Amino acid sequence: MEKKKAAVPLVCHGHSRPVVDLFYSPVTPDGYFLISASKDSNPMLRNGETGDWIGTFEGHKGAVWSCCLDTNALRAASGSADFSAKVWDALTGDELHSFEHKHIVRACAFSKDTHLLLTGGMEKILRVYDLNKPDVAPKELDKSPGSVRTVAWLHNDQTILSSCTDTGGVRVMGCEE
Repeated sequence: MEKKKAAVPLVCHGHSRPVVDLFYSPVTPDGYFLISASKDSNPMLRNGETGDWIGTFEGHKGAVWSCCLDTNALRAASGSADFSAKVWDALTGDELHSFEHKHIVRACAFSKDTHLLLTGGMEKILRVYDLNKPDVAPKELDKSPGSVRTVAWLHNDQTILSSCTDTGGVRVMGCEE
């Protein structure tokens, strides 16, 4: 009988303040990746298997509350207390887009097809940005009953799931609402 190896926890040093969000990419031809959001304002990209540091996305001026990678781990997104959501080139670390908000951005998520970015936060508004047309105003969905804490795409980008800090439960809605 073959013995199973015990899982060894990864310890990823580097952030100078608490880590508040983590996101693992799907498996890509280059492996899988981990991005972390921290109150130190610097999201970090790491090898998902070893935890080895790959790079830091520099440009936010406030705590970063949310982070994610697109399906292919080619772009990263982050939401921050500096009232912005940023999209980054995950290979170079360059900032590709900065989307200004009127309050803290607490959540962000790429659509499965990687063309859309969903954001939410203290404004209680869900926004959908078309990354093929980043200069076009985002689509604003129904006002949320509370400050948005998490967002996710479901059902091949046809449904949005969100949760609020101020109210119990989760909200499920079609992205056409």
